[in-house]
Amino acid sequence: MLSPQYWLTWLGLLLYFLITLLPMSVVDWLGINLGKYAAAKNKKRFNIAKTNIALCFPHKSAEEVEQMVFSHFQAQFRSVLHYYLLWWRPEFWIKRTIETQGFEQIPQYKQQGKNIIVLLTHSVGLEFAVDQLSMNHACSGPFKAMRNPVINWLIARGRTRFEKKMGGTLFTREDGLRPLIRNTRAGNVLVYLADEDLGELHSIFAPFYGVQKATIPVLGRLTKLTDAVVLPCVSCYQPEQKKYVVKLLPKIEGFPGGDDVIDSTKMNQSIQDAIEVCPVQYLWTLRYFQTRPEGEASVYES
Repeated sequence: MLSPQYWLTWLGLLLYFLITLLPMSVVDWLGINLGKYAAAKNKKRFNIAKTNIALCFPHKSAEEVEQMVFSHFQAQFRSVLHYYLLWWRPEFWIKRTIETQGFEQIPQYKQQGKNIIVLLTHSVGLEFAVDQLSMNHACSGPFKAMRNPVINWLIARGRTRFEKKMGGTLFTREDGLRPLIRNTRAGNVLVYLADEDLGELHSIFAPFYGVQKATIPVLGRLTKLTDAVVLPCVSCYQPEQKKYVVKLLPKIEGFPGGDDVIDSTKMNQSIQDAIEVCPVQYLWTLRYFQTRPEGEASVYES
């Protein structure tokens, strides 16, 4: 990671570190303005977000959709500038920036002999949800490697900072489901993300905001195999309080039901419910509708 091809990355991280020495209000201001700049310059991601929001909120006008996209870019870059808290600040400092709701459900269900799966949404503050869980519980979860090994090392290190203390484990997607099942059965909280479009292979189509979306029908099977309850989770930044609110929603009722389409529909609906807590902070720049049912054209610009 110290080879010349990564020197620019390290230089960028040095500049990033210097920014973290500023008051959080100034960091927020910088993030918002970087988001405005990115929204104006990155037309590809801007149009992806605009398409996603227009599909999911058809009642909104074109002007309202564009305003949501601009607000999303601002929220996204602001949260990226907050990662330093998770990477370099002590645990007590991180805890000061996080407020929790619904976390009493974890010990309640554990007392009932149930294991826990946290269904995390791709909000801009998801890393704060991961750290909040891992600071207080032994957690397991799959990790998608970043292309840049320096950034990959930083993010993975941030997610595993409290691993020794709580006994959690991070797995790559190549490790498969078996270690996740084993650790969840042993009592670890499974942190699971299921809202990306991973392609046609192994996917089925289920509605997401009324739009057919390629969905991996794994969560229901994991839940059954681990005798777990599924608690949807979202992390939202509150700029006035300078805090992230990490919220666990009530468990998905009647889940799993044994039918992949019904279970995937319930899962997608629960993800929608989590998104509605802070809609502009969902990661709208991902291609959630890339895979289309047979005969349907792409919804994204080529």
